[in-house]
Amino acid sequence: MTFGLSLLALGSGILLLVKGADWLVGGASSAAKRFGVAPIVIGLTVVAFGTSAPELVVNLVSAARGRTGIAIGNIIGSNIANILLILGVAAAIRPLKVLYNTTWKEIPLAFLASVLVWLMGNDRRLTGGASVIDRIDGLVLLAFFAIFLYYTLSLGRIDAPKPQIEDRPVRLSLLYAAAGLLALGFGGKFAVDGAAGLARLFGVSEGLIGLSVVAIGTSLPELVTSAVAAYRGHTDIAVGNVVGSNIFNVFWILGLSAVVSPLPFSEDSAMDALMAVAVTAILFLSLYVGQRRVLERWQGRLFVGLYVAYLVFRFSI
Repeated sequence: MTFGLSLLALGSGILLLVKGADWLVGGASSAAKRFGVAPIVIGLTVVAFGTSAPELVVNLVSAARGRTGIAIGNIIGSNIANILLILGVAAAIRPLKVLYNTTWKEIPLAFLASVLVWLMGNDRRLTGGASVIDRIDGLVLLAFFAIFLYYTLSLGRIDAPKPQIEDRPVRLSLLYAAAGLLALGFGGKFAVDGAAGLARLFGVSEGLIGLSVVAIGTSLPELVTSAVAAYRGHTDIAVGNVVGSNIFNVFWILGLSAVVSPLPFSEDSAMDALMAVAVTAILFLSLYVGQRRVLERWQGRLFVGLYVAYLVFRFSI
């Protein structure tokens, strides 16, 4: 595949993934509303799963086709981008006030998720075995996801934001949802093929392409949601969206991907996983530097600079 075709496949794939997720969320949400599901439950299930759909589809396609480097790079890269790039941009727009539960429950849970990825993928260092996130590890991650989902639903009955849901006829809603699933399917295939083609052409690992280009592309829904939320002053939504996405990425998407196909863990993946642990810790500590439980503008700009520096470092080694 030539450079032009690889770039076109990747770009069109990411576009289909983002648009497909939007159609799926819109259609499924309006259908659920028609069937009498409470808006708060729709927001915490349909919307939450839908915004993670691009990462999920890319990972499932990658795992099923043996492109495990892309699968791991996509999740770790998305989590790093979520904190450094997306929260950085959102904080640069408006200082982000962080809720108590997000600070002391959800950010530590995201930190635990990052630590688990590093531990599960470093068998060679820890036990002398082959470094791989296997199916048992995947099942453990899915068990953590079930606990997190129960916690989220319980919390959501109290203070989670209600999504804006369009009132469409059931048939039209189902048509939107079906079109979204179809777009996600084709988008996942194109994105994985394009990413693999670029990796071969530039002589870099598929994991590095997954960490950078694919991760940024599949994180676009979170970037838009958090930036708009920050601009409109809904800063708690901006932070909660990112932290929740990171937990979803590890426990749900990486767990399911490992169940589909064991994911070999390279030395580069181990370094990236350690970076994900570090940036989550930095996020927590940043909330107690300067104004308490607030991510300030200067910190947001620092986060974006750190993200650019890390990508430059990764492409230079």
